[in-house]
Amino acid sequence: MRGAQSAGTVLCRHQVSPGCLFRPWRVKRAYSRPSHNGIVLYSLKGTMKRNGVRLVSVLLALALLGLAGCQASPTATARPQPTAAKPTPTAVVRKMGQLLLATTTSTYDSGLLDYLLPDFEAKYNVKVNVVAVGSGQAMELGKRCDADVLLVHSRAAEEQFVAEGFGLKRYDVMYNDFVILGPAADPAGIKGMKDAAAAFAKIAEAKAPFISRGDHSGTHIKELDIWKEANITPSGDWYLSLGQGMGETLTVAKEKGAYTLSDRGTYLSRKDDLGLVVLVEGDEALFNPYGVIAVNPAKCPQVNADLAEKLVDWLLSVETQEKIAAFKRASGLPLFFPNSEAWRAAHK
Repeated sequence: MRGAQSAGTVLCRHQVSPGCLFRPWRVKRAYSRPSHNGIVLYSLKGTMKRNGVRLVSVLLALALLGLAGCQASPTATARPQPTAAKPTPTAVVRKMGQLLLATTTSTYDSGLLDYLLPDFEAKYNVKVNVVAVGSGQAMELGKRCDADVLLVHSRAAEEQFVAEGFGLKRYDVMYNDFVILGPAADPAGIKGMKDAAAAFAKIAEAKAPFISRGDHSGTHIKELDIWKEANITPSGDWYLSLGQGMGETLTVAKEKGAYTLSDRGTYLSRKDDLGLVVLVEGDEALFNPYGVIAVNPAKCPQVNADLAEKLVDWLLSVETQEKIAAFKRASGLPLFFPNSEAWRAAHK
């Protein structure tokens, strides 16, 4: 199954109007289908840029969360106005031999899932469908029973998800860290600082452009925590909230010569074409753990509980943890560090 490609379906939530344009990400061609409950269906044909992982569009999660209409472009105002609620789509249909993994964009943008999942698919003769969104959106999918497994990085929200009965148990999988990126010219003068909140305060004081994901992801929640620690509510023309994933946020930061907060893994996977540099790192507040959670079948009887358990066990196994440790891109540096209990026990 490593090289297999198959047609998938992307759900794009938008009003069918001349002013609304949909361009599916990483897909060569899209052909429109009739809409259903405000969701326009697209049958995807052609080859995705990476092999082995079927990507269900980020816009699926946005639709499930009830976000309506076309989102503002990166050059629009920083804080879009609330829009009227739209009908939510029907639940995702499960199929035998298929598993739905909702995960943060960093695990996809970095290439980690393309590297890992083909081995799992071959071992268990299963197809893993990936929904790459922010961690908050991934957990909303779990609450709606529209995911079987979550791989996310927002620790407090993960623990709350389990405490509320939506997940069986949270397990440590891996970690990396967040870094504050910016142009080499560094107009705010934050290079070398070890206090992330103090660095954010200098960026705000200088009104230097800052690009926020603005998508309720683990990275966005961490950013908000840092602003809170700095006792600052960011606003103004210098602060742009995108509502996009990490890859798009890095692209806009590059185009605008702006500061942003990124997980190190995604940054390293894009470093050579970004023109952004790491300016602040090493603060304990920037630690970035990832957890895996199987959705609770008692709450969601339709989940593929058996396959979900197999994927969780496989991710936590020493064999897969060694693959995570070996995963590097052009930089030659590891993007993630293994952190399962089995891994730690084997490397005492």
